[in-house]
Amino acid sequence: MTDTTNPATGTSGRLLTIEQLSGYLQVPIQTIYAWRHDGVGPRALKAGRALRYRRSDVDAWLENQN
Repeated sequence: MTDTTNPATGTSGRLLTIEQLSGYLQVPIQTIYAWRHDGVGPRALKAGRALRYRRSDVDAWLENQN
């Protein structure tokens, strides 16, 4: 399987880690955790104990922000 990293974002077309999401949104990691706790951030997936984010879910969430 080949990694298809997008050179513009530095992320693959698969799932974003919380560190990658932090960089993509340019917000601190703690902000993402706070959003998750408050139920206001992009939808996350659990992979064991780790959180992962679909880029499409993040982009949809961004489109719905006022």
